[in-house]
Amino acid sequence: MAERQRHRRRLSQSETRQKKRRSKWSLCLFALFMSSVVWGQEDAAAVIASSLKAAILATNGTNIEVVSVEPAEPAGLFRVILSTGEEVYALPDGSAFIVGDLLMADTGELVNVDVQRREAAQRAFDGQRRELMASVPLEQMIIFSPSGETKDYINVFTDVTCGYCRRLHNEVAQLNDLGIEVRYLAYPRSGLGTDGARLLETAWCSDDPQTALTEMKAGARPALKSCAQAPVSEHFQLGQRVGVNGTPAIVTSTGQLIPGYRPAADLAAALGIQ
Repeated sequence: MAERQRHRRRLSQSETRQKKRRSKWSLCLFALFMSSVVWGQEDAAAVIASSLKAAILATNGTNIEVVSVEPAEPAGLFRVILSTGEEVYALPDGSAFIVGDLLMADTGELVNVDVQRREAAQRAFDGQRRELMASVPLEQMIIFSPSGETKDYINVFTDVTCGYCRRLHNEVAQLNDLGIEVRYLAYPRSGLGTDGARLLETAWCSDDPQTALTEMKAGARPALKSCAQAPVSEHFQLGQRVGVNGTPAIVTSTGQLIPGYRPAADLAAALGIQ
């Protein structure tokens, strides 16, 4: 009986050792597999980037940089983003490239996955932009508010030397009548340290900033003023962070960026205001 028990213990210990060895081998094989996948992806990315750059250069003489190469769905494709902002799909060996959106039919219906991806990315960026805009104290803005109910608001990066900024400013009263508050931020389109920047600083440093801004947009050029609280530099840097590259640039309360001039009625419609 005792001998049989010892034999069973020896068998049990042997099985335990074998299981441990199998487990170690499984972990090693898994690690080796994952390593080969990573290296395979990196090799494919390098091949794709090199092949695409060479092909573009040979075709039209343009030296375009490849920003990123990432695996895409379905398996076997890679998404390539170029320095121009364009996106293409590529085979792993860099022998063929596909220009255009990718449509998937695995649900039984055609779904444009690139549109979905871009919309999701835009929503995320709009959220980040909204948070950045919310960090600006209202006291740093020149605000034109409705006399009645405020239904919504727009942030407007503006410059007094900008023709379309003047055109938009001429419709501030209409926007206010529609219940839309207009919050101005300074954005000298010619950059900091310029005449436009100094004029904006003068408006913000005036005793009556609303009147000063309105008169400057009508062509007045008052004596220049300077003050410590003028937020021209801060607003300019913020504008660059949220994607402003010209004036006027409108940021809605949801964080959406609307570049350029839009009539008051169009802005109301974009905000869902009748």
